[in-house]
Amino acid sequence: MISFQNLSIDFKLKEKTKLKQWIKAVTEKEKHTLGTINYIFCSDEELLEINIRHLNHNTYTDIITFDYTESKKISSDIFISVDRVAENAKKFNVTFEEELHRVMIHGVLHLCGYKDKSKADADLMRQKENQALKSFK
Repeated sequence: MISFQNLSIDFKLKEKTKLKQWIKAVTEKEKHTLGTINYIFCSDEELLEINIRHLNHNTYTDIITFDYTESKKISSDIFISVDRVAENAKKFNVTFEEELHRVMIHGVLHLCGYKDKSKADADLMRQKENQALKSFK
């Protein structure tokens, strides 16, 4: 099950049904099954507070993924700052929706076991994101 919620912001997510189908398809392609994924959209300040409280990081970020995966059944609460997504979309010269979809699938790929701390891991993550984004269109 995939749910979309807002935390203290007025945000309208487009194409919810298509997004759910896409996320499920990417999950299955990565040989995982879908448990429960809750996407929670919030502001920069709300995500900063979560980052400080749970990870001791005093930095802004676009996404924090809380992983509850058991075996190959992925489950998570995924918090996304729509402020940071909007800023990054401008920075990378892409649409808000494309950047949002990239961030959303980035969280799912982490749940499937992909990392992004080393250059090689980050390159593979970006490749997987790009493949997933192509399949959404």
